[in-house]
Amino acid sequence: MSATTRLRHLEAARTTTPGTGTGSPATDVRTLGPAAPPRGEAYAVGRVEEVPPGEGRAFVAGGVQVAVFRLRDGSLHATQAACPHAGGPLADGQTDVDVLVCPLHLHAYRWRDGASTSGAAPIRVYPVRESGGEIVVEV
Repeated sequence: MSATTRLRHLEAARTTTPGTGTGSPATDVRTLGPAAPPRGEAYAVGRVEEVPPGEGRAFVAGGVQVAVFRLRDGSLHATQAACPHAGGPLADGQTDVDVLVCPLHLHAYRWRDGASTSGAAPIRVYPVRESGGEIVVEV
C-alpha cells in the first residue's frame, strides 16, 4: 500500500474529530514500554490545529496510542501515550523544549531519546512531522 493510500485510509479512521476534544485528555491508554524498534509506517493522525501550542493530545497511529505535542516554538513531538511508571496520560503532561513531565508523579523524559531525567523507565519517542496541515507519526 502506498504512503498516500495509507494516509488517506487512516484519515478516515481518525479517533478525533476537530472541535470535539475527543481523545483529550488521554484516557484508556496502555503502557507500551520502551525499546521495540519503530516499524516505520507513517500515519496521519489529526490536524496540527487540533493541538494548541504548549499542549499535547492523544491519538492512535496504526493501532498504537501516541501522545502528540506542539511546543510553543511550533515543533512537534510524539511519544507513547502512557507513562511506564503508573500509566499516566502523557498527553496531559507539561512540556518545554527539552523534556516532557508526566502529570501524575512528575517523572521527566527527554524529547530527543525518551530517557528519564528522574530515574524512571524510558518512554518511546516517535518520528513526527507536519504534512499539508496534518500530523504524521511514524510507528
